[in-house]
Amino acid sequence: MRVMIISSFAPTLLIFREDMMRAIINKGHEVFSVAPEPEEEWSSKFEELGIKYFSVKGIERTGTNPMKDIIGFISLYKIINAIKPDKIFTYQAKTIIYGCLAARLAGVKEIYVLFGGLGSVFRNQNNSILRRILIIQYKVALKCCKKAFFQNNDDYQVMLDYGLTNKNQMVMINGSGVNMEKFVKKPLPRDPVFLFIGRIIKDKGVMEYVEAAKLVKNKYPEARMQIIGYFDTNPTAIKKEEIQEYLDSGIIEYLGFVDDVRPFLEKCLVFVLPSYHEGTPKSVLEAMATGRPIITTNAPGCRETVVDGINGFLVPVKNTQILAEKMIWMIEHRNDIIRMAEESYNLCKKKFDAKNVNDIILKTMSL
Repeated sequence: MRVMIISSFAPTLLIFREDMMRAIINKGHEVFSVAPEPEEEWSSKFEELGIKYFSVKGIERTGTNPMKDIIGFISLYKIINAIKPDKIFTYQAKTIIYGCLAARLAGVKEIYVLFGGLGSVFRNQNNSILRRILIIQYKVALKCCKKAFFQNNDDYQVMLDYGLTNKNQMVMINGSGVNMEKFVKKPLPRDPVFLFIGRIIKDKGVMEYVEAAKLVKNKYPEARMQIIGYFDTNPTAIKKEEIQEYLDSGIIEYLGFVDDVRPFLEKCLVFVLPSYHEGTPKSVLEAMATGRPIITTNAPGCRETVVDGINGFLVPVKNTQILAEKMIWMIEHRNDIIRMAEESYNLCKKKFDAKNVNDIILKTMSL
């Protein structure tokens, strides 16, 4: 059987979908991956996994140019029509919308979508016009798909409330899961090192993190607060100069974007993600798999990963003061965070193992 996976950003195919694609191949099926990034840069990366990669023109995940969207739709249709896949799996807003429509036009009957978080357009009240447009687009696109996967109950309920899908169409999964053979439990270090991994955008809570870091540093100068990630083009993107003063003063250590986060997780004491909303944050799952206590927000997607006071803390969204207080608490309660680290690992193993998540997806897709 031919299965096509479509994304609006090629790196996410390897970061979030590699285990799933491997599982499909292990079942004896052929996998094709599609994203906007150039084939000359990405084909070899996918060929190593036994996957064919195709570049789609025009799709810009954060762009608002309707002409480019039309070009993207036509390009997607041509790729789908040429490959003629039996099943299509797509995620991220633009590739859900245009992927579903192009697939239906090309005669694909089995189309599956995944919502990895509804994003800033749905959550930000200032985007009401864009939200109305997106709702109409989703409503049309979702009529084409067989099943829609959701990673948290908040997003599930929002889509029901807007009447964009129905309960028979919806399937709940525990995030994208984490490969617990790749991410393994490691002992906690002695040094008070806090780590944030994610796109450097406001909606990830980056500004709250750097401001909390300043408060922590005032009380515990030896504490280290690190950031791994890239400066994005998202509508809530942060420019490097906005956090430059924190970098220059040593409050924050910016480690850039890395292909393998495991060595950095191993050296951190606590993982921090003060995000405003998520699907289910992959970075948190990877930290849990390595046995790290978590500080994240009581927000959609994030709250799925922490039992407050057991494997970490849930803090209010956009609350720098409480975030700093919980970071300081972690420094001052070594014995408690050892227990929390173990609880993180156990919860991850029970709920977020990628094998279990992918089993549900493949079973739903009859693969």
